[in-house]
Amino acid sequence: MDILLSMHSGYCYVVNRAIKMTLDASEQRGGPIYTLGPLIHNPQVINKPTERGIFPVEDIHEVEGGGIIIVRCHGIDPKVILEAKNRGLRVIDATCPYVRKVQDKASLLVREGYFLVILGERGHPEINGIVACAAGEHIVLESADEVNNLPRRRKVGLVVQTTQSQSNLVALVSELIKRVGELRVYNTICNATMLRQRSALELARKTDLMLVVGGRNSANTTRLAEICKGVNAHTFHLETAEEIEERFFQEVGTLGITAGASTPDWIIEEIVQKIKVISSGAPELKHGRAL
Repeated sequence: MDILLSMHSGYCYVVNRAIKMTLDASEQRGGPIYTLGPLIHNPQVINKPTERGIFPVEDIHEVEGGGIIIVRCHGIDPKVILEAKNRGLRVIDATCPYVRKVQDKASLLVREGYFLVILGERGHPEINGIVACAAGEHIVLESADEVNNLPRRRKVGLVVQTTQSQSNLVALVSELIKRVGELRVYNTICNATMLRQRSALELARKTDLMLVVGGRNSANTTRLAEICKGVNAHTFHLETAEEIEERFFQEVGTLGITAGASTPDWIIEEIVQKIKVISSGAPELKHGRAL
């Protein structure tokens, strides 16, 4: 059995940056360190900072006294950052630059009189931050199927959660142009997400089995699994090597592996090693050519 690793998988540079900022802060030790919510959506990675005395909190009011607050990759309400500073906390902002771009575009649309539509997952931290930054009339739609929930407006502006799929965006735009007089669209899906999705799609098409590795609460990993499942019914979303079952590999000649943006290399390596142990023979490990 050959194992093909997607050429675009695992940590993106923003996640690497956020983890480095957090670990650097822990070494400087300018007081207790907290992250506002999980730094990234990967339970295994979240445990690592906790072991170093870095703790997630859901609200700055949980923090007593001084210390350092780290803003997660998904971004946050700017008012929370201001309040943290007013409380004497040092703020390290690890917000993804692509997320900040969505926040800026959403705010711009509202200022210019557009009714704001956000394509994304209601309740996701990134969406909550976008809504807070926009501070205006808006609706969050999770797919084109919800377009009938849109109130009647002449001018509509659209932004997109950074981890959404291109196909979801195209489907929603196709519906919106039938319903509004003026539509302005900002495609704010991040470049790393688009490359990752394209690479995973091509790999899933040419393999017998596809494994998508990453946290189940990770939006970008869940999207990868959905995309792969669309072209390869034998797709499994795993968080760790412990979830691998021998039955996965029956009559499998070629296995594809991709991973979400918050999945570290060591988790991918553990999965590959587990496959080698339970499969017959020694699988040949290659990097996929899917671009």
